[in-house]
Amino acid sequence: MPAQVVLDGAPNGAPNGSSSGTLNGASNGTLNSPPSPEHTPSPGRPRHALIDTEGFQWGEVDDKFMRLAGHHDAARVLAANPAAAALVTPPAIQLPPLGPLAHFKGSFAGTGMNLIFRPTNSSTKIPSPFVPPTPAFPAVPNDSILEINLTEETLSFADPLGDVPNRGFNTQRDIHLNGVPYVQSVNDVTNTGTGRADAPPKGIHFEPGVWMHVPASTDPTGTATLNRMASIPHGTTINAQGVSPTTAIAGPPNFKLPQNQVDITPFKIGDPGNRLNDVFPSQKVESVHSARLPQDLTKFVEEGTITQDILDNPNVVLAKAIEGQKITETIVFKVTAGPQGVASTTTTPNPIGGGGPASIDFLNGDDKGDGPNADVPFMSATFWIETVEQQVTLPPFPPGRQGPVRVRPRTANARVPAPTFLVHPPAQHITTPRTVAVKSTQIQYSQTVLLNFATLSWPHVSVGTLVPSDDVTATIHL
Repeated sequence: MPAQVVLDGAPNGAPNGSSSGTLNGASNGTLNSPPSPEHTPSPGRPRHALIDTEGFQWGEVDDKFMRLAGHHDAARVLAANPAAAALVTPPAIQLPPLGPLAHFKGSFAGTGMNLIFRPTNSSTKIPSPFVPPTPAFPAVPNDSILEINLTEETLSFADPLGDVPNRGFNTQRDIHLNGVPYVQSVNDVTNTGTGRADAPPKGIHFEPGVWMHVPASTDPTGTATLNRMASIPHGTTINAQGVSPTTAIAGPPNFKLPQNQVDITPFKIGDPGNRLNDVFPSQKVESVHSARLPQDLTKFVEEGTITQDILDNPNVVLAKAIEGQKITETIVFKVTAGPQGVASTTTTPNPIGGGGPASIDFLNGDDKGDGPNADVPFMSATFWIETVEQQVTLPPFPPGRQGPVRVRPRTANARVPAPTFLVHPPAQHITTPRTVAVKSTQIQYSQTVLLNFATLSWPHVSVGTLVPSDDVTATIHL
């Protein structure tokens, strides 16, 4: 039974490849030679789009105007009434809760997939070796191009905002929100030559936003919720909301459940229950001349990176990413953006009012012309925050050794990067290599955005699996 490791749950803020102490037992700051795979620093990961709120904290200003501190009569008032000291000394600040958003801290990086049906027009041209499909763009069924991206991404969270007051009216009391700003960047790394995700990165998505925890209220009547506010450079903003979970489930997500599966098949606007199955050749991997990028998926099928089961249900990518992992618990929540009662990609309506997407005029299009170019009526996203237990081997800790050691677990699944752990010396020295258990946070998500054009709703699906890219600090107790 390996010794248990107690984690503080927070990255130490140092980027991969740096350390404030010695590395793997080397006193000169260099790696032992030759290093074992477990003691080698993590390979280079995508650079993060940084967000910094250090020194900023939201708070109420009411007490500033009500306290006697600084008032020219304060000393006289206190002399006559010592009980007024409470008006001079502000109470200790208790920040509103974050709920599950407390796990959103530091920086994460990982891999995933993006699938989007792009609208076509008479001038749409794709460079060789793309073979133009028949009939020519934009005739049905080639009024869209299915673009499939193997992706790498980063997701960085700033410090919590603090106390964000929302004022209630009449019988509704004020509520106090708290949240974390974030920046997400996604690169395409699809390599048509190898069928793998190893091409030079090219940016395809950038998203600054804020996650907020909203407490329960009486007007409207409802439980605590989570709110995601995001801005996308194409010209769309989203204000998505969902119920904040209060418990975690034991073990990993079950991606075989119907609610944990997604379908990219288009449907007539407003009719998600009737999919246009077997209409678009681009959804079949064996098709090599359809309106799809990449057109020929032979090498991707051989590598297992794009297969028919993935096109049928992109959440298969998430299931494959956690194969072989020991996930001890999972927190699940879903946020949606769209009118209350409107169905998304399933027949399940949005249960929460408020929020929604908004797009620039170009995306909305002209009702007198061909309609929208890519209007966004609805989006939904499910997040799984997982606690992953892994095994690492510690090198000997001789008496008097100073500084931590960076270790990385062995992993049988190369689909996602492994986090690195910064382990501080135990109370007693270790004379021989020792295998211990460590835990870290992993984020998985599946997002569906509906794009309306050509009288249809086209599901745009993105999935990802992300691990801490900052070192995870661990203190061991043997």
